[in-house]
Amino acid sequence: MARAVFPFTAIVGQERMKRALILNAVSPQIGGVLIRGERGTAKSTAARALAALLPDIEVVADCRFGCDPDRRNEWCDDCRVRHADGTLQTTMRRTSFIDLPVSATEDRVVGTLDIEKAIQRGEKVFEPGILASANRGLLYVDEVNLLDDHVVDLLLDSAAMGVNVVEREGISFSHPAKFILVGTMNPEEGDIRPQLLDRFAFCVQITGLLDPEQRMQIMERRIAFEMDPDAFRSQWTSQEKRLSDQIAGARERVNQVCYTRRDLAAIAGLTASLKVDGHRADLVILRGAQAHAAFYGRNCISDEDIVLAAELALPHRIKARPFQDASFTVYELQERLEQAQSEWGSGEPGEQLESSEPDTPAGKKKR
Repeated sequence: MARAVFPFTAIVGQERMKRALILNAVSPQIGGVLIRGERGTAKSTAARALAALLPDIEVVADCRFGCDPDRRNEWCDDCRVRHADGTLQTTMRRTSFIDLPVSATEDRVVGTLDIEKAIQRGEKVFEPGILASANRGLLYVDEVNLLDDHVVDLLLDSAAMGVNVVEREGISFSHPAKFILVGTMNPEEGDIRPQLLDRFAFCVQITGLLDPEQRMQIMERRIAFEMDPDAFRSQWTSQEKRLSDQIAGARERVNQVCYTRRDLAAIAGLTASLKVDGHRADLVILRGAQAHAAFYGRNCISDEDIVLAAELALPHRIKARPFQDASFTVYELQERLEQAQSEWGSGEPGEQLESSEPDTPAGKKKR
């Protein structure tokens, strides 16, 4: 019997967490989200609820990895051999939700090659792992801070590259591994290394709500859900469908959302003014801004899109001074963005650029 899932739209408050999850659902290229917070703040509830909203996907019918029929250059090794002539059947399936246990080993995560069969029979036999199951779905890691650092590294590598390559004794097998990575943790149980923290695109720190009215809503909704999950879910069906359709529509147009050179300069100026190491944050903010614009049906990013994406992308990348919080309010980020824009100049807003698919040159001029 399938586990009843609490509706995403019924979650009270925690707007930043919900925004971070929705933007990753719109554009998995963003690179995942880490949710840090105390127990009982709806971290795992939100992750499971998001997966239930994701649209069905079209897959190659006989593929163990759910390869995308429209992306032949990303097919697994099996599909490249079986469908070399271009003939294939497709089917629709639900977007997967994969829960990674803390005790998972490297082989369980990436999969294994049967070396004995490869040597004796010349057959390349691959036993899929968790990354195979998570392809084009949502991979959830609870207590990610307790996971072995090497395993976390593997997850983040796969999430960034979109492919899993397993090599043993000169034999290799590759398959697509594109997924929305959602990690949750309670900081009281230990933190994760800064090098790994930086590789999560977004990071959200959440706490329990202090408004009595909101706390009452949480109790009422949770009790109603536990008493009769189906009846409770039916009350939220229209809101859930509306949000699901909005995500599906945003997915279709996110790669066509435009930006200008001034937008790029503003993002670069914002991260430079905050002395953010590396350039990952700049790309994350741009992709997050595109996803936010697409979610609200706009064709070009705005200052608001940039600021709301920066609010999610920067806190865990800013070095806090002693006795100071590393986080910034939306108002403070807006001020810094305006300052960066003023430094760029007050002339033309800049050449308009449009996003491109991952395998085409970025920054293609809009015709």
